[in-house]
Order: sequence, then structure tokens, then C-alpha cells
Amino acid sequence: MAGPILVFDSGVGGLSVVQALRRRQPEAALAYVCDNAMLPYGQREDAWLVQRIRAVCEAAVAASGCSALVVACNTASTLALDVLRECLAIPVVGTVPAIKPAARVSRTRHIGLLATSATVSGSYTLQLIQDFAADCRVTRVAADALVIEAERLVAGGMPDQATLRQALALLWDDPQLDTVVLGCTHFPLLAPWLAEAAPRQVTWIDSGEAIARRVAQVVTAAAPRRGNAPSFVTAPDECLYKGLATFGFAPPRLLYPA
Repeated sequence: MAGPILVFDSGVGGLSVVQALRRRQPEAALAYVCDNAMLPYGQREDAWLVQRIRAVCEAAVAASGCSALVVACNTASTLALDVLRECLAIPVVGTVPAIKPAARVSRTRHIGLLATSATVSGSYTLQLIQDFAADCRVTRVAADALVIEAERLVAGGMPDQATLRQALALLWDDPQLDTVVLGCTHFPLLAPWLAEAAPRQVTWIDSGEAIARRVAQVVTAAAPRRGNAPSFVTAPDECLYKGLATFGFAPPRLLYPA
């Protein structure tokens, strides 16, 4: 029987993709792996990250017996997707900032991109903007602090509204900005609090549904869901364990990447 669909992220951001996958394929078995020992990825050196991502994913694929890997991390996808596809014998689905759908819905042609430092300045992101939003003004905002707020939320805490308002502040200089891309998978977990912190209504766009559609296209025989799904971490963290449990995952196993 085919194995589960494995969702990978540096932390808990991939859980927003888990939610989208379960809406589209509620019976499919999922597994989860987070490299919490090295969180956050967005501020680390690129070459080192590529090797780390490969090592963690290879170890988790072997441990889970998965049928496909979802790289539910924009930073990891923009850096290591090609490497993972070369070294793994299963389908690998990546994540990119939802620039294309944002450009499609923006009426004012001014879009905000909220992401990690690595994503907002990455060449891959700049190419996406050139390819799909060349007629738009795109305000890019590095909001690494929101990663920590999402981790806090999943661990049972509450996001700090002052931190959220500060992270969003640069988006509001132009009242014509009408659409914001949540360019990190951590950020959709904060969506209700981000909307509350915004001084006006905008359209929030993330990649979760697009990822789920793509996974449904490439994975046709994932194992059926039975009980708690397996999960893996790279460092012990009792608060993280509780958060994973609320998303239906079994107590994590500790990975030791090569």
C-alpha cells in the first residue's frame, strides 16, 4: 500500500498546508516533519540550508515510507526543490509565494508581499513578480517575527498584537494597496489576528489551496487515514508536541539527519 503524504517545514507553518490538504483529501494519510532544531530558516546561509534541508527530508522520507513529499516552506522550496527532486524517488511538491493569484484579484494593481527575509529578497521571488505581476506595484515586507508568533500560537499561546501591527506597518503607506500575499506558510495560521491588526480591509492570499490541488494531481494512491498521523522533529519540545497533537499528529519521533 502507498505510504502517507509527508509535509515538511522548518517549524509549524506547514500545518496551514495540512489544513488545506485535509479539506481536499480528507481520507488521505499524512505525516509531518519539522526541523525545529534549526528554526528559523529565513535568516540562515543559503548553501548550508540546502544541505540541511536535503538531510532532514531524506531522513524523514526513509522513516515515514511516504508516497510524496510536500515542501511546505517557501524558503526551502526556493532554495532546495531541484535538489530534492534529484535525490528522491517520489513526487516532490513545492511552495512559492502566491504572486500570480494575487495579481489576478488585485483591482488597484498594488500588492503587498509578507514573507521571511530570505523569501522577499530571493531571486525566485523577484522572477515570480516579473513573470506574473509586472504590471503591479509589489511592496515586499520581511516579517520574520511572525514566524515566532505562529509557533507561539500552535504551542498554546496567543499572538502579540503589537508585534503583528509592527510587522504589517509598512504595508499601509499607500491606501491603494488592496491585496496581501502571505508568503510564508506560518502566516495563514495567524490570519484572523492579522486581519484584526490591519487598519483596513484587504484581500489575504496564501498558497495552501494551490498546494493541495497540486498534491491531488500527483498523488493518486496515498494510504488511507487511520488514527493519529506520524510526526518527526529534530529537537525535543513539549509545547510543540502538544501543538502537533491538536492537528491530529501522533507524538513525534526524533530524527537524526546525516
